[in-house]
Parts: sequence; structure tokens; C-alpha cells
Amino acid sequence: MIINGVKIEPTFAEAFPMKATRILITAQDLKWAYHSAQTMTGFATSVIACGCEAGIERELDPSETPDGRPGVAILLFAIGGKRLAKQLEARVGQCVLTSPTSALFAGMYEGELIPLGKNLRFFGDGFQISKIINGRRYWRIPVMEGEFLTEEKVGMIPAIGGGNFLVLAQSQPQALTACEAAIAAMKKIPNVIMPFPGGIVRAGSKVGSKYPGIKASTNEVFCPTLKGKTHTNLSAEIESVLEIVIDGFSKEDIQKAMYAGISAVCNFGAQNGICRISAGNYGGKLGPIHFHLQEIMMGQMA
Repeated sequence: MIINGVKIEPTFAEAFPMKATRILITAQDLKWAYHSAQTMTGFATSVIACGCEAGIERELDPSETPDGRPGVAILLFAIGGKRLAKQLEARVGQCVLTSPTSALFAGMYEGELIPLGKNLRFFGDGFQISKIINGRRYWRIPVMEGEFLTEEKVGMIPAIGGGNFLVLAQSQPQALTACEAAIAAMKKIPNVIMPFPGGIVRAGSKVGSKYPGIKASTNEVFCPTLKGKTHTNLSAEIESVLEIVIDGFSKEDIQKAMYAGISAVCNFGAQNGICRISAGNYGGKLGPIHFHLQEIMMGQMA
């Protein structure tokens, strides 16, 4: 398959099951909502070392939030419900409770309910109070600036992590420019995040390592500087490879994001140095959920 001169390789991305939730952070303005959100989603790129994967899904207009203030929606993904609940509580307690003017609400009620403010209320040291509105419990926790309002519980659902594709280009500027366009297109798709910095990862990894105890290591077959030193998947003209990783609520959500992102990259075409689109898979060692690139680009969604 070739789109605008860009070869779509007959391969697949290998993904794995996760648990996910959505929360809503509001504040007096978007600046302070983003302060909370960006701090909370820091160091959350990969479950290899971060405990969870998290990112900002989108901005929220005041008409979309429970308290009528501007805000942002955040998605969090983790391997298992207990780990997700632990990461959520720790990050909210350190990064949202502490942030001036912030409030916190559930962004979904489907699936199993897990604590949001249920345990954070104890920070109030007995001075916290609760109120039930439309069947949902909210906590008001006194803080020095005023009070922190948070919903007691939030929904958690099965999800998918590790959808991905690789952009192979003649130079680093060409690869990065194309990937930036892909991220802009993918951010329009609901229910997904691209958790790495700016949505893009240069240090794509493979499963395992020559060193004992290392879970992941550099994917040498896609490293341009190693051509001639080891087996490579790169032809002579390719000097830069970037990866985009996608987490989503469903297989269909990730497929839609991959289609949007790959289409945006192909719009640059071979005339702008984009050579191939590939994907990371590891022979079944990583996960049972597969995203076949050519099927996605032909519109064959799950």
C-alpha cells in the first residue's frame, strides 16, 4: 500500500489491555486548570517505569463542566484497577488538591467505581463536609486558600494501551514536522491520549534486553546510527524514525486516532522526505491486541 508516495508496511501495532478513567479539573481560568493538569500528568508516559500513562484529552468550555468554570479532561491508564486507583489518588492529592482555585469531578460513571475524593477527604482532618447532589456525593475540604471541592468516586473501564505507528523519514526535521501534524489531527479524536512528550517518542523500545532485569531497551533495528553495525529495518535514505503511542478506551477509538495520524503524515508525502509508516510489534511478547496498518488505512475498523 502506498499513499502519496509513502509506503504503509504490511505490519501491525501490538497493544495490551489496561484500565482507564476520566477526570475533570476546573479552575478560575484555563491557565490554572492547565497548571493542575500538566503537573498531575507529569512522569506518566509509560507503565514501564511511571506507574500509569496519562494525558490531557481536551479543554472544556464552562458550559461542559459541573461548576460552570473552564477546565480540562484528563485520561489515566494503568495495568489493573488497584494500580490505577493508587496512581489517581496520589496524583490528585499532590497536584490538584494543592493547586489554587482547583476543583475535581468525575468525567465518567461507567464501569466499576473507584475513589476520587473518598480518601482525600481525610486531609480535612475532621473539618471536611459532604453533600449529596443528584445521587452523587461531593466533599468540601478546607484549605488555606478557601476550600477544595471534589467528587467522591469516578468510573473505571477496561481500555487499551500501546497502539502505535512509526514514521520513517529522510531527516529529523521532516519526521518531527510530520508527527506534529499527526498529533494535531489525533487530538481531535475523543477517548484517546498520546502520553509521551508532545505526543511523540524518539526512544522507541523493544521487549527485553541483553542486561538482566531490564524490561525494555532501544529498538536497534529502527536506530539510524546503528545501520551497518546490526540488523536493521532501515534503508539507506532513512535517517530518522519517530513513534506515536496511543492509549484509548476501545479498539475503535485507537483505530480512528491511528487513521487520522497516519493520514496527516501521508499528506506530507514522499516529496517532503516521508518514506514509510511502520509499527512496533514484538512477536506476541507484548500484548494480544493488534492494529493492522493497512486494514486501518483501508477503513476496515473493528
